[in-house]
Amino acid sequence: MKILVTGVAGFIGSKTAEMLLNLGHEVVGVDNLNDYYDERLKLYRLSELLRTQGAAESDLARWQLSQPLSNDTKPESIQFGKFQFSTVDIEELDQVMGLAKDHQFGAVVNLAARAGVRYSMDHPLVYMTTNAEGTLNLLELMRQEKIKKMVLASTSSLYAGQKMPFLETLPVNTPISPYAATKKAAEAMAYSYHHLYGIDVSVVRYFTVFGPAGRPDMAPYRFIKWIHEGTPILMYGDGEQSRDFTYIDDIAAGTVAALKEVGYSIFNLGGGNNPISMNQTIHWIEEFLDKQAKIDHHPFHKADMVVTYADIEKAKSELGWEPKTGVREGFEKTAQWYLDNASWLSEIPVEDK
Repeated sequence: MKILVTGVAGFIGSKTAEMLLNLGHEVVGVDNLNDYYDERLKLYRLSELLRTQGAAESDLARWQLSQPLSNDTKPESIQFGKFQFSTVDIEELDQVMGLAKDHQFGAVVNLAARAGVRYSMDHPLVYMTTNAEGTLNLLELMRQEKIKKMVLASTSSLYAGQKMPFLETLPVNTPISPYAATKKAAEAMAYSYHHLYGIDVSVVRYFTVFGPAGRPDMAPYRFIKWIHEGTPILMYGDGEQSRDFTYIDDIAAGTVAALKEVGYSIFNLGGGNNPISMNQTIHWIEEFLDKQAKIDHHPFHKADMVVTYADIEKAKSELGWEPKTGVREGFEKTAQWYLDNASWLSEIPVEDK
């Protein structure tokens, strides 16, 4: 079928679109290519996505993607095979509704979001307009065009303060960051549209996604870059805070699996193993890069979670999904990707977000 994927130039969006295309679906991908982090990484993901579909260098040049690392021009539209891309902002209702002029969608996979816990404390308004209102705009498109299926990306940040391992049935009514609060708002609005208009919704709560071409504001990318360059790691806390790391390919596979009809249901997509500490990931990266880390410790941030730990039995039983890539293996692949691309990744700034 034809599937709308929002946030398609993002870390998860580009990999999910690739998997959908490889399964034979048509994908209409939209992204506003905002400047939360360096757009060159987003253009790189788009170019890699197109390469997987057989695009040649001449095709990439036509869309200003042949040299995404030095090109300041944002492509307005791309069409290649079963993939179409447009620079659409889901915050703008007229742009979202305009998609119905040229397309009849069988499903919407909403991966467009403002991410980052600490950054949301300084910029809460844009988190509400993207994560909550943007989701509402897409639900309105679905209501008016009678599109019956949505996969909605959510977050493990909602589980702050809950008993571990985190179950989907836990109450998540006490978000400790604007980021988490806006994701909760999106989940609630999606439930309303399910109840009122029969829209089938799979909410997928992601647990610390990492892998090649990951976001430069997240710890895996930052740690690899800093250790490689000999820059001290900015560490909030003692490094024993732990995460249920989940490799990007597994997250994309779970997102695709969630396209099945479920009514309204929430699924944890996490590594499903014991959480891994930040200190352990640093030791692995030191091994893979053959370099010693320098660490600059700062007080633990009150909006961060100490531990995340997913119970993934529901995703296993109802979606037939479970992660296939171990955390250590995933970090090795990520470190190798960085080394293979270090010549231009050195130009991508890492900000404290």
